[in-house]
Amino acid sequence: MEASKDISRLIEIMAALRNPETGCPWDIVQTFETIKPYTIEEAYEVSDAIERNDMDDLCDELGDLLLQVVFHARMAEEAGAFSFGDVVEAITRKMIRRHPHVFARSDADTPDAVKKQWDDIKQAEKRERAERRAARGISEDFKAGFLGSVQRSFPALTEALKLQERAAKVGFDWSAPEPILDKIEEEIAELREALASGDHAKVSDELGDLIFAVVNIGRHVKADPEQSLRGTNTKFRRRFSHIETSLEAEGETLEAATLERMEELWQAAKAIERQLG
Repeated sequence: MEASKDISRLIEIMAALRNPETGCPWDIVQTFETIKPYTIEEAYEVSDAIERNDMDDLCDELGDLLLQVVFHARMAEEAGAFSFGDVVEAITRKMIRRHPHVFARSDADTPDAVKKQWDDIKQAEKRERAERRAARGISEDFKAGFLGSVQRSFPALTEALKLQERAAKVGFDWSAPEPILDKIEEEIAELREALASGDHAKVSDELGDLIFAVVNIGRHVKADPEQSLRGTNTKFRRRFSHIETSLEAEGETLEAATLERMEELWQAAKAIERQLG
């Protein structure tokens, strides 16, 4: 089988990979749940390529993301739910419907008018989808309530931030950052207790509470937690790179270096950053 610019070839490849008798042992046993983390990861890698303005990588990563769509569609087709063609038809129908100013008649002739029209159409689609789900006996309870508008599909940090912002609209909020610091110390103490107990589930639960509290203080001081963490990730990469290059210059390796030596170089990297301002 050869590569092709025709999407049908990719669909054929996925069908071959999922063939129960002659396919790939790894691909055959995958499910929606096992593939989901890869789908999210590929979306982030697309975002990373865009941030780096690397068009070669972007082309490659978009292909990886497209593969995820084809993979999910193939599993759905095997389950008799829908096919890749149904996915394409659904999105084309949606785009045509949401752009009547392009594909039909509409008075929307400004960006603001187009956005309002898009939102109105989107709300109508949500009502129709809810009616279809109700007809199939699918509950909408998970979307009910004041927090129902916060999507569970957000990254966890973003979901926590938006949940807190939503709750704050009705006054369920801290009045100042300082009490949140007390809450963080309380959560740290509870995490210590959980660690001492050896109960992994409790440790995970208390860790989540601690992170949620940290997100809360970030919101109060107007520091987006996602961007703050990204900054720290970049800083960690930079400092660890200093450790690696310093060791290489001395003829050493990361694997052979002691923790004490790596910590010494880490502190040296911090000192250099302070000098550079």
